[in-house]
Amino acid sequence: MERISFLWTIALVSLFQIHGSSSVTQVLVQRGKDVLLNVTETVVLQEDDDLIWRFNKTSNLVRFSPGGKPTIFTNYKGRAEVFEQNHSVQLKNLQAADSGVYDARVVGDKDRPVAEYNVTVQDPVSEVELNVTEGGGASGSPDSCIVNATCRTADSEISSTFRCVQQTCSQDGGEKSKVTNSGSSLRIYRLNATIICNHSNQVSRTKDMREIQDFCPRNSGSEQSSSSIALGIGISFAFIILQAS
Repeated sequence: MERISFLWTIALVSLFQIHGSSSVTQVLVQRGKDVLLNVTETVVLQEDDDLIWRFNKTSNLVRFSPGGKPTIFTNYKGRAEVFEQNHSVQLKNLQAADSGVYDARVVGDKDRPVAEYNVTVQDPVSEVELNVTEGGGASGSPDSCIVNATCRTADSEISSTFRCVQQTCSQDGGEKSKVTNSGSSLRIYRLNATIICNHSNQVSRTKDMREIQDFCPRNSGSEQSSSSIALGIGISFAFIILQAS
C-alpha cells in the first residue's frame, strides 16, 4: 500500500512539472525581426492593480494601469509598441542580447502571472552556393552520366555524386546532410531533374539549384535521338503504305 501511495505521489509531481513547463511559450525569432507577446488570458485590472511586463524578472518593459496610459520604461522606449485593449507588447528589431524570459504579472492585492515566453534570437543562415560539374559517363554505358555536386556555406560544405542513366537519376554517393559549425542544417538532394542545396535553421532558409540536364547533355540528347529515330521510322512506314496503295 505504501508503495502505491509513493508511486501516486511521483505521478502527481510529474504531472505538475509537465503542466508548469507547458505554461512557458517557446519562441524563436530571427535577429532584426519583431516579436508579439500576448497575455494568455483576459485581464480586467482593478483600481489598485497594475500589469507589468518584465525581462528576465529584473528589467521592467511596460506597465499597464487602469484608467491611465501605459508606461514604457526607458530601456524600451522606441523599441516597444503596446496594445492597451489586450495588454500585449510588440518588441522590435530583436538582437542576441534580447534572448531570455519575458513574463507579464498582475501586481495588486494578489500577484499572479498571466503570460511567460522564453525568447531565443537566432541569426539568419548565410547564403549557400551549389557547384556542379560533370564527372563523365560510366564505363560501358554511353547513355549514362555522372555529376559531382558541392554545396558550400560560409563555414561548411558537403559533396555528393549523382548518376543518370537514360533520364533516370539517383544520388549515388557522398554526403546528403550535415550540421554545420554554426549549428544550422546543410542538405543536398535531388528533386526530379533538379539538384537542390538547402541551408536552414529554425528561423531562416536559403537554397541554390541546378538542372541536371545542363550537365548531362548525353541524357537529354539520348531521348531526343530516340524520338527522332521513332519519327523517321513512322514517316518511312507511312510512305511505304502510300506507295503500296
